[in-house]
Amino acid sequence: MLPTVIILAAGRGERFAASGGSVHKLQALLAGKPVLQHTLDAVQASGLPHHVVQADASRPGMGDSIAAGVRATPEATGWLVLPGDLPLIQANTLRQIALALAGQRAVVPVCKGQRGHPVAFAAELGPALQKLKGNQGAAQLLLAGTATELIVNDTGCTTDIDTLQDLQMAELLLRARGTDA
Repeated sequence: MLPTVIILAAGRGERFAASGGSVHKLQALLAGKPVLQHTLDAVQASGLPHHVVQADASRPGMGDSIAAGVRATPEATGWLVLPGDLPLIQANTLRQIALALAGQRAVVPVCKGQRGHPVAFAAELGPALQKLKGNQGAAQLLLAGTATELIVNDTGCTTDIDTLQDLQMAELLLRARGTDA
């Protein structure tokens, strides 16, 4: 069985608004399609099971959202934690990370020397993931145990949308790929 992708779509997007964004960053248009839809399209194309964690006042931070996603998918054999603001992530990269998780506690993609997302966690870390709270996310689990680094050739794993400038850069990168999908 393959791990489940948890798509985090619950953040407030405050930096995007502060940079001049007039809509939530996940709804901002990139090549005519919302940022979140690009991310969802890649996940769907990967063929991996997935669960979207939407905004909810009871989940104030990333840790809370990850915990909610893990609790909502108890049948999962592991999880790939994917922020919804990574619209350039490629389906093949998601599959590579899912396959690399076999026999590992955690896997982190690395592109051009930079750690990216999604970070994958084995089922044995489920109880710890369910206890996460606040804004720290799962970084503390990566410090507690060694994560396997997986070298990937996908700048989409490190290209997130936090500002209008990030959105403009993503648009340029999409054009350079020769596609607006």
